[in-house]
Order: sequence, then C-alpha cells, then structure tokens
Amino acid sequence: MNLLEKIFVDGSKSKLNIYFTAGYPGLNNTGTIMLELQKHGADIMEIGMPYSDPVADGPVIQQSNAIALKNGMTIKLLFEQLAEVKEKIHIPVILMGYLNPVLQYGIKAFCKNAEAAGVSGIIIPDLPMYEYEKQYQTIFKKHNLAMIFLVSPETSDERIKKADNLSNGFLYAVSSSSTTGEKEMGDAQHEWFKRIKKMTLKNPVLIGFGIKEKKDFELACEYASGAIVGSAFIKALAKTNNLEKTVGDFIKIYKGC
Repeated sequence: MNLLEKIFVDGSKSKLNIYFTAGYPGLNNTGTIMLELQKHGADIMEIGMPYSDPVADGPVIQQSNAIALKNGMTIKLLFEQLAEVKEKIHIPVILMGYLNPVLQYGIKAFCKNAEAAGVSGIIIPDLPMYEYEKQYQTIFKKHNLAMIFLVSPETSDERIKKADNLSNGFLYAVSSSSTTGEKEMGDAQHEWFKRIKKMTLKNPVLIGFGIKEKKDFELACEYASGAIVGSAFIKALAKTNNLEKTVGDFIKIYKGC
C-alpha cells in the first residue's frame, strides 16, 4: 500500500482532502501551502497542475489555472517544489491535471518523477478508463501511484464498478454533473449519495464538487469516507496576505481543530 491507501485503513470517516492549484496565488507558494495544510489537520492534499483548458473545473479554479500559468508554473517546476518539502510531508499528496500536459511531459518520466517527489496518487479527468487500462496502468503501478477515477450521477452502475476496480486509494464521486464549485447540494445529490453508498465498492469514496461549507462537508461524510474542497479554498487564497493564517482558519471551518 502507498500512503494514500494506508490513510483509509482505520475505516474512519470525515477525511478532508483540500485542493489547490500549484503556483497560485504566487509561483513559490506551493510548499508553504502544503506544510500549512498538513499542520492544521488536512488529511489529504490535492495539487492541481495548471492547464490552459481545465474542462472539469468551474470559473474559480479556471482563473487560478490561468494565473498560475502566467506566474510561470510548469510540471517540471512543480516536481522541484515537491522535492523541496518531500521529507516534511507525511500526508498523501495527489496531483490532479489533464492528459495533454502529462503526455507532453512523457508518461514514463511523469510517473517516475512523481514517485520521486513523494506523490501518492493521480487524478486525470480526461483519461479514458480503457486507455489507462490498456496503455498506462502498468507504468503507474510500477511507480506505486494510485490512479483515481471520477464517477457522477449519470455514470451507470457498471461503469462505476469498472472505475472502482481500476482506482486505488479512493473513488472520486462528483456531487453533480457540472464543473467544480458550481451547484448547491439538493435532493438530487442526496439520492446520488445514497445510491453509491449502497454499492459494494472496494475503494472508499470521497465526494467532491460543491463542497463549500461545513454543512456540505458533514452531509458528504454521512454517505462517504470524506470530501474534497477546492473552489472555496481557492477563493480564500485569493483574498489573503497571510497564507499561514488563511490556511489554518480555513481548515477549522471543516475540522474544528
């Protein structure tokens, strides 16, 4: 098991995964944000690799991607930044990004360097399951990288089970078929959460998209092993002149610690 898989072994719920975009708000803020997230009680950190066309993301994260790219963030630089704090980080680090930049970097080099930088898992929303299974799965497993697939309310039970079978660490259940940070929680989300909770899945489930407030987090944790917060955190980072305080205050909203 890698670090991401180990964190779920105790079976406890309410795992908090915080997403932020590498190189945002400043090019060299990545390490500081990582250390503060860990210090204040985040269970997992998910770092976005900025891309010019982040199709699964809403306007808040899209803007953070644009700013990070303008700041000069690249995958190569991100790996360098991760290496600088690797020995200080003891919670799972996930990289989230899109297939095109990873292919341009080179899949083998990407996986090798991700492992060397202490990364536990990868999320690539536009990577088809078939392509992963036939072409890339062996490479990811060789470098002990968990692949995490996304499922939505429109995903058939058959495809959910397929995604669960190919995923490691956890399965990412998006709360609705929209982009990140877009929709409020409602009856449709409740029914979707109930549906996926009833399924016999090998992986724990984390719920993302639309987790804005503590009540959203608590609702998600009733049905899953935890939740992912992204757009709300990006908004908090956009307003701050004190990263350390902002991260600490933000985590307290959800974890009360």
